[in-house]
Amino acid sequence: VQLQASGGGLVQAGGSLRLSCAASGGTFGNYGMGWFRQAPGKEREFVAAVTSSGENTYYADSVKGRFTISRDNWKNTVYLQMFSLKPEDEALYYCARKQGYNFYDARAYDIWGQGTLVTVSS
Repeated sequence: VQLQASGGGLVQAGGSLRLSCAASGGTFGNYGMGWFRQAPGKEREFVAAVTSSGENTYYADSVKGRFTISRDNWKNTVYLQMFSLKPEDEALYYCARKQGYNFYDARAYDIWGQGTLVTVSS
């Protein structure tokens, strides 16, 4: 299984972006998926996750109400729609496949994409 993240770019504060993560190989619809991010000099942090069916979603407090995670199992793709972007949202964003129990814990994810960079100008 490979994950390919895309959609990052430069956006002004208050703007929007939609990230995509396309999966190839494996059975995408059997797994929860998550987005994490890592800013320079900081640890990787949880952003959002979605269950295999797409029925349930989970968010970090810092993005709740501004970001929306969704998935299309027919297209083997998970999305992260980001609104009202802030300079502190600037980071390398990774998608990952959840294998373990805890949606919020990076250790529960076994396959990671390469990351897509989001830059927010103030």
